[in-house]
Amino acid sequence: MSTALSDPAVLHDFTVEVPHWRPRVQPIDLAEATPAQRDALKVTPSNTKVSDYVLVLANDVETLKARTPLFNAIMYNRGGLGRSGRELGAVGASVVNRCVYCAAVHASRYNQLTKDSRQMEQVFAAGEAAALPPREAAIFAFAVKLSKTPSEATEADVLALREAGLEEAEILDLVLSTALFGWANRLMHLLGDPVATQAEEA
Repeated sequence: MSTALSDPAVLHDFTVEVPHWRPRVQPIDLAEATPAQRDALKVTPSNTKVSDYVLVLANDVETLKARTPLFNAIMYNRGGLGRSGRELGAVGASVVNRCVYCAAVHASRYNQLTKDSRQMEQVFAAGEAAALPPREAAIFAFAVKLSKTPSEATEADVLALREAGLEEAEILDLVLSTALFGWANRLMHLLGDPVATQAEEA
């Protein structure tokens, strides 16, 4: 099997068009899933569309059972930082870690939430030098710094977030969403590759 670096179908450039994710590890067959796997997947008769990524994670039931509630709590809980801010934190981490798939998914969600694609165009074109509104610039800069070298994120960086208008609960949510994707990006890298849809269908 070809590696990601030598396979021309694998995408290496950031995009807001969500690519197909091609697993390297065999996903479980949902039709043959064990009761424990189905419980971890939270599959019901009306919910039978499950991503290959989650079906790969279902090979380790206990990990999946811990991962999904944690992911949902960090990205979707009420209060604190709004959804778009959490998605921006996820994008910041994914850009640093060069996770093309995660960056695409969360940039796309950010665009849907903000109804503005210009900011993600800036991020993917200019990276850390992206020209963003002050609040978003502070969020993105913090996510990038925390993702590069967590120990170098200092009190001064937190102060910059406060000066941009973020409250304590919002800052905590940003830390959590950014850190979550430090982990999630690495899983995506190890378990599969982002590929162009047409390449997968060829």
